[in-house]
Amino acid sequence: MPSWVINRVAAFDMRYTLPPGAGSDAVHTSPEYSLAATYLATSGGSFGTGITLTLGDGNRLVCDAIELLAGSLVGREIEEVMAEFGKVSRRIANDPAMRWLGPHKGVVHLALASITNACFDLWAKSRGVPLWKLLLDLSPEQLVALLDLTYLEEVLPEYAAIELLRSHWSTRPERELILRRGYPGYDTSVGWMAYDDRKVRELTERAIERGFSAFKLKVGSADRNRDLRRANMLRECAGDAAILMFDANQQWNFPTAVEMCGELAHLNPLWIEEPTHPDDITAHAALASAIAPVKIAAGEHIPNRVVFKNFLQARAIHFVQADATRLGGISEFLTVSLLARQHGLPVVPHVGDMGQIHQHMVFFNHIALGNEILFLEHIPHLRSHFVFPAQVDGGVYKTPEEPGASTDLKDLPIDSPA
Repeated sequence: MPSWVINRVAAFDMRYTLPPGAGSDAVHTSPEYSLAATYLATSGGSFGTGITLTLGDGNRLVCDAIELLAGSLVGREIEEVMAEFGKVSRRIANDPAMRWLGPHKGVVHLALASITNACFDLWAKSRGVPLWKLLLDLSPEQLVALLDLTYLEEVLPEYAAIELLRSHWSTRPERELILRRGYPGYDTSVGWMAYDDRKVRELTERAIERGFSAFKLKVGSADRNRDLRRANMLRECAGDAAILMFDANQQWNFPTAVEMCGELAHLNPLWIEEPTHPDDITAHAALASAIAPVKIAAGEHIPNRVVFKNFLQARAIHFVQADATRLGGISEFLTVSLLARQHGLPVVPHVGDMGQIHQHMVFFNHIALGNEILFLEHIPHLRSHFVFPAQVDGGVYKTPEEPGASTDLKDLPIDSPA
């Protein structure tokens, strides 16, 4: 039998230049999409790849943190690691020196995400199955053993997490049809902040031709009239039946958020995303009340399960945009998914990895937790760099079939670690 003992850990600083205007929003004016990639090699010649997304400068810091944190995995067999991954990830996250730099947020937590995602990728490859199937094949007890539920004991103790999974077990076959149909997507790449009106129109028309019926537009510019003009233009172009979302990328203070959300309400958006500072739970809760029935989405910059717990308890968001490349990886994404299900809220991931990992997660969440089918964000800018890029046809994500988490990169310089 092949050996799946980890004998090498390396981190790679992967940077990709985007076309002019792509990726731009109210805060990030000229981003360079970058991946801090973890490479776990085994004595049998196989490997796992984990990723977390950054925007260029700072990517090297995450790579340094990966190399500082992941050393304890060397010499361990992947099944052994994953059998108690909740404890393993807790030990890594609570490194006595590195925890001081967080805790559980920022550069150090992004490093944990990349390490965690590499472990899950290697584990799925060792079993010869795609990540979604690996997760669905686990018993509730095995799934919960992957999670760090500390600081959630009063709301999600281990027995409650197991029971939540068990409660949806018997009805799984009804939801497995999604594996044949695929998971709907929505297009963010039509509405980057730096795109002029003509380009937004052209890209929206092309997206409609490709089968998309849901679109997101960046707002939060210094010129509010520009935001409102572009928002009205998108509604006109996409049509009354289309689903629209507006993303302010944390740019507004509370008074501005109340005013702008009120102005955008007549366009019937499904949500307003990141309307104010991501640490301001009180403002989100007040805003949710003030702008009802307009709904709030957030999660891209909510750093960990504890902060998500507080957002949910405060009824401060309606759509949970957990991201497995910005939380502490796939395991913390699953934890947040369980919390959201407890509160009856949908998980609509922020796609910081171009949909590669999250395509697996939305299939799992629907089948295992009974999550409502909504859609998964589609941003195609890095797809050419993945060995097995997400396949989106007719506006729908097709079920990935290759073993692993779909995170292998074509140009990873595995012979010369950064």
